[in-house]
Amino acid sequence: MGEDIVLATMPMIPKREVDQVLGVIYGSSTRTRGLGGRFISSIESITGGKGTAYAEEIEKARKEALEDLKNEARKLGANAVLSIDFETTEVLEGFILVSAYGTAVKLI
Repeated sequence: MGEDIVLATMPMIPKREVDQVLGVIYGSSTRTRGLGGRFISSIESITGGKGTAYAEEIEKARKEALEDLKNEARKLGANAVLSIDFETTEVLEGFILVSAYGTAVKLI
């Protein structure tokens, strides 16, 4: 797998310089809560509190989107992705779409 990709939400890395900008890239993940997750979520919505079933699926989707983003960076020969941002959307009923996007760069 080689050197890991540096990920940052900021536009620069302290003490590192951008040698080459390779372009905007994105990664995404679509997940569903499934029947059990929807059932638990409906109970949590009635009783109140933190929606853990929903939050767990969003966290899994965020990690998958970041891994997808790193794979796209590797394809371009990048060693970092800067200015990363996320978007989360519910598609249809029960499907969560998380997109991560940023700028693939070569740092020196």
